[in-house]
Amino acid sequence: MAKVLMYTTAVCPYCMRAEMLLKQRGVSEIEKIRIDLEPGQREAMMQRTGRRTVPQIYIGEVHVGGYDDLAALDRAGKLTPLLEQ
Repeated sequence: MAKVLMYTTAVCPYCMRAEMLLKQRGVSEIEKIRIDLEPGQREAMMQRTGRRTVPQIYIGEVHVGGYDDLAALDRAGKLTPLLEQ
């Protein structure tokens, strides 16, 4: 199973939905970077992804994007193969 990293905040409904979807697809561990607790991480996230909003999800070295991107990947049947790399 590929490593999953998610930039998140405490009160982010899309982060919660992303986590639920990933767990439904067999992900047991998600490394979370809380940008609300570590303000410097928000800047790092924006530099790394070019985006300002959370969640920002990485599966392995692949930047998936946010929840909508993750859900679209799942609907296209491409999420599970990516997780299995």
